[in-house]
Amino acid sequence: MKIRNNAFALILLSLLFNHSVSAEQSMPLQQPEVVANITGATPTGITVAPNGRIFVNFPRWSDDVKFSVGELIDGKVVAYPDSDINNPTSDKPVNERFISVQSVVADGNNRLWVLDTAAPFFQSPIKGGAKLVAIDLNNDKVTQTILLSEQVILPSTYINDVRFDLSKGEQGVAYITDSSMTGPGGLIVVDLKTGNATRRLSGHYSTQPDKNFKPYIAGKAFMMRPEQGKESPFMVGSDGIAISSDGETLYYTPLSSRHLYSISTKALLNNALNEQQLAKLVIDHGEKRGASDGLAEDNKNNIYASDYENGAILKRDPQGRWNTLAQSPDIQWPDTLAVSNDGYLYFTTNQLHLQPGFNDGKDLRQQPYKVMRIKINGQPVYLK
Repeated sequence: MKIRNNAFALILLSLLFNHSVSAEQSMPLQQPEVVANITGATPTGITVAPNGRIFVNFPRWSDDVKFSVGELIDGKVVAYPDSDINNPTSDKPVNERFISVQSVVADGNNRLWVLDTAAPFFQSPIKGGAKLVAIDLNNDKVTQTILLSEQVILPSTYINDVRFDLSKGEQGVAYITDSSMTGPGGLIVVDLKTGNATRRLSGHYSTQPDKNFKPYIAGKAFMMRPEQGKESPFMVGSDGIAISSDGETLYYTPLSSRHLYSISTKALLNNALNEQQLAKLVIDHGEKRGASDGLAEDNKNNIYASDYENGAILKRDPQGRWNTLAQSPDIQWPDTLAVSNDGYLYFTTNQLHLQPGFNDGKDLRQQPYKVMRIKINGQPVYLK
């Protein structure tokens, strides 16, 4: 009789467990809400400041970019903080103007940080131009410019995205991904007080494109297909980045991979650890449901990921389970993700896969591009 009771209990627990998993997986998909339509240049980054102001950026790839950083006001994007700093050909020194901005991120001290690749058209970075620029959102004035030295900005470097922890050191640290297509990918750690920066995990497999990765979008292999020449794999290193709600773990993913990796921030900041020692501390969390361009985080220790293969937004809970929050034909290459105080996850869609370089020289993009959002009931991670 005891055996029967135990067996019955196991069956009951199994049924309950399976029901909970089924309920988790069968959650209804959200229909993303369009916040704004954008015409003109291709947007990549987006961030929402603590007071709700929305900023986007436009790297100088191939489109006619009138300004590289903009603020979304009443459905329209205007140059931010002004047109002058956004003029890449002005007579100002390269450290005083935006050349080609890939990412914008607001911090908990009401500052907008601008990550300038200084690498227009994916060329080698202009000497002295790669930088982090802080803008005080209380008065819209530049308060700090951190020039990234040639020790961390290689000729092949393309700095991509950034996360901040203002509780580390005297004034905080920044973690930046190098998503190089022609050289070693890596992570760059910046002391926000001194401006000193170090490359970490440079060329490590976790920051490199996966050589066996074969992405598919709408059933078609996604590859470089120039108008002239042979097709080739699109190989991009460490791109999306996120930080845990306690600031102890940094997550990142190469664009040309489905794997999510993490590393202890304590280890990253410990310069006594050499690269071989640091490499042993990298954690491979396995494959996501699709490859990602951007990552984000919330205060409940959830990680969010764009899924450009399936036109979707993914969520990883603290137990490591992935779920699809939204999937739509309108989500055409979701790029950067940003969590806002209003409990929404904002993201840009820019149709990158429809650019001429991937389609035998034909531009298949159909404007407008979109800023979209979905409800997540989470809050931003502001570490200070």
